[in-house]
Amino acid sequence: MDLNFSGHLTRVVAVEEATQVGQVRREALALAARIGFDETDSGRVALAASELASNLLRHGGGGRVYLSVVQGRGERGVEIHTLDAGPGFVLSQALVEGYSTAGSQGLGLGAIRRQATLLDSWSDARGSVVVARIYPDRAPPQVDSPYGALRMAMRGEEACGDAWHLTVAEGRATVTLIDGLGHGLPASDAARAGIAAAAAASTADPVELLQAIHRGMAGTRGGAVAVATVPLAGGDGHFCGVGNISAGIADPHGLRGLASLPGIVGLQFRKAQAFGVHAGQGTLLLMHSDGLQSRWRLQDYPGLVQRHPALVAAVLQRDCDRGRDDASIVAVRIGAW
Repeated sequence: MDLNFSGHLTRVVAVEEATQVGQVRREALALAARIGFDETDSGRVALAASELASNLLRHGGGGRVYLSVVQGRGERGVEIHTLDAGPGFVLSQALVEGYSTAGSQGLGLGAIRRQATLLDSWSDARGSVVVARIYPDRAPPQVDSPYGALRMAMRGEEACGDAWHLTVAEGRATVTLIDGLGHGLPASDAARAGIAAAAAASTADPVELLQAIHRGMAGTRGGAVAVATVPLAGGDGHFCGVGNISAGIADPHGLRGLASLPGIVGLQFRKAQAFGVHAGQGTLLLMHSDGLQSRWRLQDYPGLVQRHPALVAAVLQRDCDRGRDDASIVAVRIGAW
């Protein structure tokens, strides 16, 4: 299985009153149409989007919906996240037909589960996060890819100066994350130029790839770049970073950080150097831009590191977003491909 996928911008929709449920449905349908879903599959997306958004009002007192394109094994899908500050729930209980905490018929999450390849949730004192992925009916049973990612523009901006790319080839996953200097269109132009170079590159060597990105970002304002390549089944890989991208390998015992060197890719840096990294089976490769605070500890979320990478990315984004810059995060499960 090979992938060569550049992350799309995540669309954020606030749901604070009933009319915004319709907005979520329309935007989810537009996303499904953009990636070629037929009428039947689009209807499944509409049902899941409407139910998830309605649940924000019924059970969470309102919240936010994130809509993204996800790259599966041979098919693209629609990913829907919801975040609220409500009392939380236990997913296994909520999937039982007739179970409800709000006096409803208790059919919503069960209906979503029938449409979605992935449905998972996290609840804690800050509220609940739910993630659902819907792929076309023609997709194989094992279509889902074990990664999660969010790419979000700064509030008030349409353009995003962060970008990411995932390549899977020859038994290795290569993740590139770019944070264009500043924000807005100039930062977006820089990041897009770098990601285009990463997508076109014929090498998985992190140093060579970073140098290709450097050439691709010439003439832009430049930015921070990090590249990690690791075996899909787990083992020894390499990491190369310039600038302030945060990266590490996470397991139930903590996070081993990966070091970047100073400089601005596309403008000037002293050298690109790859460092060895061991990513054992079951570990999680995590990379994020400085739009997210870096002083988090997965140990503060018991069991989260072992959940689906999409859920890990959503919870960390919820709790660590600085709110004053573009923000991107990518999480890849090693040994689950």
